[in-house]
Amino acid sequence: MTQPIPIRRSRVLRILDAFCCIGGAARGYQQAGFHVTGVDIRPQPDYCGDAFHQGDAIEFIRTHGAEFDFIHTSPPCQGEGAPTKGSNAARNARTGRTHPRLIAPTRAALTAVGRPYVIENVPGSEVRKDLRLCGEQFGLGVLMHRYFELGGWTTPQPAHPAHRGKVRGWRHGRYFDGPYVAAYGKGGGKATTDEIQQAKRIDWSADHFNLREALPPAYTHWIGTAFLSSARAVAA
Repeated sequence: MTQPIPIRRSRVLRILDAFCCIGGAARGYQQAGFHVTGVDIRPQPDYCGDAFHQGDAIEFIRTHGAEFDFIHTSPPCQGEGAPTKGSNAARNARTGRTHPRLIAPTRAALTAVGRPYVIENVPGSEVRKDLRLCGEQFGLGVLMHRYFELGGWTTPQPAHPAHRGKVRGWRHGRYFDGPYVAAYGKGGGKATTDEIQQAKRIDWSADHFNLREALPPAYTHWIGTAFLSSARAVAA
């Protein structure tokens, strides 16, 4: 069961950023006023949070999650999206390629710890669709729709404005221009490192793969602020 949320204005609230990558989520929470500790199975020399631990994120949640006021998780999404489950499923079966499916064990660890949490993932994943965010809501140069499962707290869904055009790049032999870059993969008009940095407003890393994976900080700045408002409302 989720524990009551203590609001102690004399200290900075602490967030655990699990599966943290370079810290796209971390930077947004820092901007909202949190101290952020990241954990990732891979070394993350570009991580921008306040502290970092290399190790298994789910095991770290089980062991240390209760030490934090809030837990953000971004389990790997490669095995969760519609292409992996649909059009690419037969090819993956032929090649023996597999992707980890970590949403369910992450949720189990979070439930056992009992702290307020977020599980972030892609459309088509198994996260509960409590919240959807899009780059257009923040004036970004990427669309990057993401869903968020909220545990132990709630917040209203913000309005989703109409997209201003198409994602720039080649699709099915035809080139499309538009106000958004394709911040995934390479070739076919996909975004360069500089373009992803500008589109997501990430300036502390130049690793193309990690930039593609990173959540735009604007998303978690919004979530962190919403959580603080929710927690204060409960405390009042």
